[in-house]
Amino acid sequence: MPNHKQGTVASPDELDAAVTARRQRGGPKGLRITDVATLAGVAPITVSRVFNSPETVAPETLERVRQVVQKLGYVPNRLAGGLSSSRSRLIAAIVPTIAHSLFSETIQVFSETMSRAGYQVLLALSGYSDSSEEALLDAVLSRRPEGVMLTGVAHTASLRERLRNVGIPIVETWDMTGEPIDMLVGFSHYRIGVAVAEHFLQRKLRTPGRVSADDERALARRAGFRERLAEAGIHGVAEVLVSPPSSVVLGKAALSTLLEQAPALDGVFCGSDLLAIGVLGAARRLDIGVPSTLSICGFGDLEFATETTPQLTTVRVDGTRIGLTAARCLLDRLAGQQCDKVTDVGFHIVERETTCGRALLACHV
Repeated sequence: MPNHKQGTVASPDELDAAVTARRQRGGPKGLRITDVATLAGVAPITVSRVFNSPETVAPETLERVRQVVQKLGYVPNRLAGGLSSSRSRLIAAIVPTIAHSLFSETIQVFSETMSRAGYQVLLALSGYSDSSEEALLDAVLSRRPEGVMLTGVAHTASLRERLRNVGIPIVETWDMTGEPIDMLVGFSHYRIGVAVAEHFLQRKLRTPGRVSADDERALARRAGFRERLAEAGIHGVAEVLVSPPSSVVLGKAALSTLLEQAPALDGVFCGSDLLAIGVLGAARRLDIGVPSTLSICGFGDLEFATETTPQLTTVRVDGTRIGLTAARCLLDRLAGQQCDKVTDVGFHIVERETTCGRALLACHV
């Protein structure tokens, strides 16, 4: 590192000389936090705060240090910092998929909120199997995250026990249970199934069916749907289960199978909006009127739900609220504060033209 008087801000020439010296050494390997501090005219502890708690640094100082960091290409040694301070500033977020906006909406706001607080989010995709989740958590926990966000509550008993004993805040999302591992931000999939069945019964449907993936959350919606229909005297509901993740293609293929099971089919509850779009397309090809002959309800209220013809009735869950609340729960706990053990964000059915377009049916729980 070229000579520079500590306590003063480096000139552009001094920064250029520092960059040249770094290149001659072959990269940032030999660059130290004290080098950044010297060139920025601050103490090393200030540079550390820029990375670990930027909200505690004056805006002018924060910008000056970041300019030096960017110019030098400095990368902090997070491992060394974690070993010395027992803090990794790392938060793990595990979701089944980001193939559609159902989960990505939550992850986006969760990551942004944690980042503003000085944490980095390690995103991991678990798919839809228990064994994949366990193996993934082994890898994630080995990196010593300070907190974990999980999707769903359907974990094996051994994994739940392990997570209870790991000693860091855990927040489960996108589901509901009376016995969370630590904290829970979600909604009842079972009650969604009940609400959609009730919606169909109000439409005087007598031969409804359903198509969905066979993951735990979809099966909970299935249970609520079937049990409410059974209470109304409707049994033997036509059904197609597909392997996750769901898709438009799978929805298209499912309608013919449902019609084979129930030729008088008059409604379909789909486990996702993608499946619903597929069912709607298949109905159009078969010249089945929607909603005059067949009513369709999706799940997710994805962006394109209002772009279909007719517009798609669906179940809306506030993924943004889930991500924001989950982040705030973790941040409260990391700051030594208490957080609500269970937060139920509810849901609502957005009724559009595929079930005849009356006003919004609120189903907050």
